[in-house]
Parts: sequence; C-alpha cells; structure tokens
Amino acid sequence: MKEAATLLILLLFFLCPLARAEEYKFEPSEIEKKPYHLGGFGEFRPVLNVLDKSAALYKVNFYNQNVGDTTKEYNFRLQLEGSYEEGIARLFMRMNQDVNNTYQGWSSDGTLYEGFLSLKPSNSWVIDIGKRTFKWGKGYAWNPVAFIDRPKDPTDPELALEGFWAGSIDYIRSFEGPLKTFSFTPVLLPVINDEINGDIAGPQLNLPGTKPPSASNQINMAGRFYFLLYDTDIDLIFFTGGSKTTRYGVDFSRNISTSLEVHGELALIEDFQKTFIDQNGNLQTSNYDHVWSYLLGIRYLSPKLTTYILEYYRNEAGFTKNEVQDFFSFVNKGYSTYLSTGNAALIQKASALTQGNFGKSTPMQDYLYLRLSQQEPFDILYFTPAITSVVNLNDQSFQLIPELLYTGITNLELRFRTYFLVGKGNSEFGEKPNDYRIEIRARYYF
Repeated sequence: MKEAATLLILLLFFLCPLARAEEYKFEPSEIEKKPYHLGGFGEFRPVLNVLDKSAALYKVNFYNQNVGDTTKEYNFRLQLEGSYEEGIARLFMRMNQDVNNTYQGWSSDGTLYEGFLSLKPSNSWVIDIGKRTFKWGKGYAWNPVAFIDRPKDPTDPELALEGFWAGSIDYIRSFEGPLKTFSFTPVLLPVINDEINGDIAGPQLNLPGTKPPSASNQINMAGRFYFLLYDTDIDLIFFTGGSKTTRYGVDFSRNISTSLEVHGELALIEDFQKTFIDQNGNLQTSNYDHVWSYLLGIRYLSPKLTTYILEYYRNEAGFTKNEVQDFFSFVNKGYSTYLSTGNAALIQKASALTQGNFGKSTPMQDYLYLRLSQQEPFDILYFTPAITSVVNLNDQSFQLIPELLYTGITNLELRFRTYFLVGKGNSEFGEKPNDYRIEIRARYYF
C-alpha cells in the first residue's frame, strides 16, 4: 500500500505539467530539452504450454489437479516510467502492473521496479536514494558478481528487473594516460523486517509444518571500484552485512576489435551453506569456507550482421548432478505415495524445495549459453530472427528457443517464440513441467 501511494503521488507529479497545457503555439523553447519524461509500454503475451505429465516438476505443480495436456496463459503488462529534472536533482520512477489469466484464474500484481532521487552537485559526484537496480557485471545471460541485483532470466535477459531500496554515491574522475576513468560506488542496503529489502537474501526454505525464519533489521554494504584501464573496463566489487555472507567479485570487458568483444566475471562467496535433500526426503546441509563462480563470454558481429553471443557459466554454489537426481527420485516417491494413500506430505515437502531452489532457473553448476541473431535477412526490413540455447553441461539437457522479431510498425514490437525443452529422465530440462511452449508478445511503446 505504501508503494502504491508513492506511485500515485509520482504519477500526479509527472502528469500535472501536461494537464496545464494550453492551445498550441510554436515557441523556440519547444525544441529545448524538457525537464520531464513519461513513457513506457503496454504488452499482451499469450502463452500455450504443452505439458509433460511424466516430468517430476509437473507432478510437483499439478499433483492434485487435472489440467489436461495443455495450459493457456493470457498475460497483460503495463510498464510506466517517468523522470523529472530540476537543477541538480532528478526524480526517476519505473513501475509494472501485471494482469494474468492462467489455469488458476485471474490475478494482478503491481510492483515498483525503481523509484529514486538522484542528486548531481558536480560532474564528479552523484547521490542516489530510493529503490533502484545497479546492473553490475559484464555477462549477458548471467552475472555472478551482481550481488545486489536480482538474477536475470537467461532465456530473456533483457527484461527489466525489480531493484532494492538503497543509498549510493558515485565518485567519478577522468585522467590522461593508461587509466582514463576511475569511479567508486559505495552502497548501503538496509533490511527492515519484510517491508524494506526483506528478500535481499533470496528465497527462504520454508517446509510444511515449520515456522518461517523471522526477519530482522540489518545493514548491508556493497561497493564497486571501476577502472577504464588500457581500454579495458574492470570492476572490483564487494558485499558484506547481516543478510548475506561476505562476497567479492571482479569483472572485465574489452573490445578486441570493432566486431569482437570479450568479457568475464569471477565471484567468491565466503561461508556458504547449501541445503539439499536425499532420495528418502532427508534434508542435508553442506558447509563450505568459500565457493567460486565465474563466467567467460564473447560477443561477435559478423560482416553479414549476424550477432553471436557465447558464454560459459560455472557456479560452485549450484546443485550437483547427483543432488538433483536424488531430488527427482524423492518427487516420484512422494507422488506415488499421494496417489496410493492420499497423503500429500512428501509431495508438499518437495514443492517447498522446488520454490527458489531446485525449480529455479539454471540451479546446477555448469552451463553454456549461445545466441545467434540475424539482422534483416534477405533484405526484409525490421525483421530479426534469432535462436537461443541454454545447455546444462552436467546432464546434457538443454533448452532451444527460436524466435522471430518484427519492428516495422511505429512503436510496435511483435515477437514470436517457441521453447523446446530436451533431456532424458532425471535431467534438468527433461524434468521441467513442459515439453515445449509457444509464446507471442505484442508490445506497444509510448
């Protein structure tokens, strides 16, 4: 409710200058930059899911329901963003309103993605206070060093993400010589019960019959040192506080030529604890002094305007092949127990472990990402076909996503996608609830 009230005030603040508009009369000042901006998009995204009834995650999601061989979704989204500048101050807002119709019925959700005040007293100093995303890291599909951002969806990594409430300062300085630019960004992230950054530590493991851990007030601190050194972008990053264990990261990006860019990230997480389950449903915990994750990638634009993005992602914090197979065995055991006795305790326990754990995007340790997109093939203007693949190197399962994108109508973007999930039993993509899905997205910008 507090966020909704804030959004209403912001929208009124943005719209008031428009409401006072008078009869049109040309003035030279009209070509000057306006202090305010209001825009966004409206989106309609229907989806058809073709289900795999033998898959473990189908059993977790639909064990007590009969939804047939397919499910349909009708998703509507309105994203608004606006800004207002006055002197050294800039106010920015981005919000989403989603309305969805699925097999469970209608639902709606409004979320403030970003809303912050930015002060720029000089070219070297910027102060931001509010809710924002930081977009740390150089990877396209994954960002292991993005300690204070929510994880991307590697199948659609350009989607906007919800930020966290924070206060930050940017100090920027330019030089002559090999070091061209240096900046330092310290960030404070408070946690106040469940209302302010209550989920910064990620999803909690709350099993049926257990009491969720109580939220407590915490102060977290993160920082980034940026260097443009010998035409290479380099970041040194850290996070420490009460919500997560201390972690450190480094990333880089460099253009080898005008058409080839290389990038990478390396993250170290201290005092890491991993909770998993054996095939009998017993919770197991492994403690590590530290775990590493890293990413290496390239982006190449060919003379024929084909863009190639290739990334390898290693995450020691992820689940091993045996741990995931034990989880799937437990799901099948719980589902069989439910069918024979009606007792849902085991399958509900598996469902709790799925949320934010075994069921999240890329939960295992080794992945390969490949995307190829071709700009205007056969001289078809405004048309871009592409194909994306996310491969689990631990179990050789993969996801293949061909798509067609057309932008030839002013302000309108049309995208058609099909998701094919391929893998044997007890593999990540083989045990997803879908065999494939078809998605159309119509997005109108204003």
